[in-house]
Amino acid sequence: MSERLCSVGLDVGTTSTQLIVSELVVENRASAFAVPELEIAQREIRYKSPVYFTPLLDESHVDGEKIREIVQEEYRKAGLQRQDVDTGAIIITGETSRKENARAVLDALSDFAGEFVVATAGPDLESVLAAKGAGAAAYSEQEGKTVLHMDIGGGTSNLALIRKGQIVNTGCLNVGGRLVKFGEDGIISYVSPVLSGLCNLKVGDRVTQEDLEPVADMLTQALEMAAGLREKTQLLDKLTTAEASGGFAPPQESVVLSFSGGVADCIGNDFPWPQFGDMGPILGQAIRRSRLCQGQFRLGSETIRATVIGAGCHSTQLSGSTVFYQNVQFPLKNVPVVNIRNPQDIGRELRKQEGTAILAMQGKAAPSYREVTALAEEILGQTQAPVLLCLEQDMAKALGQALAVRTPPQAQILCIDRVKVSAGSYLDIGAPVASALPVVVKTLVLEQ
Repeated sequence: MSERLCSVGLDVGTTSTQLIVSELVVENRASAFAVPELEIAQREIRYKSPVYFTPLLDESHVDGEKIREIVQEEYRKAGLQRQDVDTGAIIITGETSRKENARAVLDALSDFAGEFVVATAGPDLESVLAAKGAGAAAYSEQEGKTVLHMDIGGGTSNLALIRKGQIVNTGCLNVGGRLVKFGEDGIISYVSPVLSGLCNLKVGDRVTQEDLEPVADMLTQALEMAAGLREKTQLLDKLTTAEASGGFAPPQESVVLSFSGGVADCIGNDFPWPQFGDMGPILGQAIRRSRLCQGQFRLGSETIRATVIGAGCHSTQLSGSTVFYQNVQFPLKNVPVVNIRNPQDIGRELRKQEGTAILAMQGKAAPSYREVTALAEEILGQTQAPVLLCLEQDMAKALGQALAVRTPPQAQILCIDRVKVSAGSYLDIGAPVASALPVVVKTLVLEQ
């Protein structure tokens, strides 16, 4: 027995904006006499939009109305109605996520994705989506190799270290093709603030390819440092994004380098340097000449579309099938996660959090009735409604029932399991699919 979901992915990036529509097939992998075990068994892209340049009002503001018009037109071309959409992701990525009205743009777009939508931007999530969308995670799993994937866009490069198909570390650098932009006359119209102190280029200068090559070489050196191919200097620290969660440790083993993003198209192609009005072609060729491409390397199966394919096809996972929910209005969006190691710490951790949060706990495998009831009483002794729980172990239904009999009928309770989250994450939880709930784990980084 299978169920099909319509998923939309929209990526509003530094350089490009694009949309895909995909179909996800959900299947029960358990036997007829076992607890259902639902998995997304198949992902198939049904529609790809053209790649648009991201419309801007100015260097500080995304043109939300133009983006909305793009989405409306692409829904029409795809023959898609808002009510047809079951899941998906709208993400603002790269330098665009730092624009002053990024959150307003997300609010304006969120109603295009039906009952369940992710509205997020963050380097950790973007790194994961790009690595999956480019096929780097699948390649690592199939070949049994360690892969360092670099998604090099207009404003940032998102890194993902992958071992045997599992993403074990992520990072993000301020390295991209549109850190410098210029007109047809070669007059610079924009220099990213991240280059302050690193080069002498300024708005109004007339540049040539020779003027831009040293900047491209410098940015490439930072990527080499992140890959462990060059001794680390302060340059790497200066170009590491403030939003990245922790430092990115260069891999200690031999790796296959993998590339996606708009700049990846410039690694294997000799585009004229002024063609796109930025330094993307020059940066791509600098990477091709560098140590990054002297060993094993590959271009992703998708390059400029890697992130949007990851958003449309790989952002959703399913909870366990033995979940419990009562008086919950789906979808839940942007619910912050509070990690709990010891149930006795619930009250203290919740006092640090403003508003509703979901408690993430390990739980117990095959708990006894006494253990379930004791945990339910511990939770209720330290919380007020709503009670939202995310467990790693398969015990959500039993715990939810234990909570329900100890609270008023109108109490809002949600217990999901088989979902692992980390501190600083946010969850979107959609309406039930079969007997499971679709869940997106994400990092929300939209602040200035």
